[in-house]
Amino acid sequence: MAMGHPMDVTEPSRTDDGRYIVVDGRRWRTSDPSIPDALHAELVDELMAARRAVGTAKRAGDDAAVVAARPRVDDAKHALGERGRAWWEEPAPAATASRIRATILTLARRRAPKTTCPSDAARAVGGERWRSLMDEVRAVAAELQDEGEIEVTQRGESVDLRTARGPVRLGIARRRP
Repeated sequence: MAMGHPMDVTEPSRTDDGRYIVVDGRRWRTSDPSIPDALHAELVDELMAARRAVGTAKRAGDDAAVVAARPRVDDAKHALGERGRAWWEEPAPAATASRIRATILTLARRRAPKTTCPSDAARAVGGERWRSLMDEVRAVAAELQDEGEIEVTQRGESVDLRTARGPVRLGIARRRP
């Protein structure tokens, strides 16, 4: 293939500060480096699954499935710190809550039908300061529970996160007919 052909893909290169990569002349934000490796891998796996779902839906001409899959991509990109507030900037409360929301949903989807611990969302968003985010993670999870997006369990039983004490698990809500 001749250089410059649309099928040519160049190797991505990082910018000097590590905040961006450049692919085919376009600059893309990198993932937040404070996300623990195992969580980063799960978030990337869900991003790739969501992208495949978009592609499959497009090839099938299923517009409703495309519309359903796109928020999964967006949530995963936010959870990774690649969208929304830049991970190197001072966190604003609304931006932090938005990233926590995206991270909870991304991990719950990835791990379904199993559940996730709220601390995993805090670790992905907060890095070393994750413990300071636990109250906020629980507050965001309670909102997601109110919206019917997630189910909160304790010892396998559904509980109201606002009244539950002790360890809980978060899972993607089972849709009722």
